[in-house]
Amino acid sequence: MFCIECGGPLTLMYAKGEGLVPYCKNCGEYRFPQFATAVSMVVVNRNKDKILLAKHLGQEDYILFAGYVKKGETAEKAVCREFKEETGLNTVKAKYMSSRYHEPKNVLMLNFLMIAEDGEIKIDANELAEVAWFTPAEALEHIKKDSTAEAFLKNALGEIKKL
Repeated sequence: MFCIECGGPLTLMYAKGEGLVPYCKNCGEYRFPQFATAVSMVVVNRNKDKILLAKHLGQEDYILFAGYVKKGETAEKAVCREFKEETGLNTVKAKYMSSRYHEPKNVLMLNFLMIAEDGEIKIDANELAEVAWFTPAEALEHIKKDSTAEAFLKNALGEIKKL
């Protein structure tokens, strides 16, 4: 870990009320961890009986739709933008569900349950290899096991009919 201001090494030091926090001896400042923020979407059709999953280029497993929140953008706007970019479809309705830190990419994932507009899917061939609709049970079978996507999907299944 290195300081974002001076580039010096950080050491963990106790901060009152915070616990162990990275500290820069050069700057004399605590440096709280910084990470990107992204949105993840459990996408259902208007009938709420199918879930849309995606395979990214070079990946074997199906996962949820996801993308980074741009500077100055709200998570709600990012959900609609990312889904439209990847599928060509609009979002009918979106509801925030939960969050989870995703360590492999050092990102805070904000998960939404959303209804997709009906229409022809036009996948972004620069990002996605494939998309497919599944029943909820099939989606659980096909989603990448022990993943953040699987945890979000399981969490959303009970809420789908309420959306």
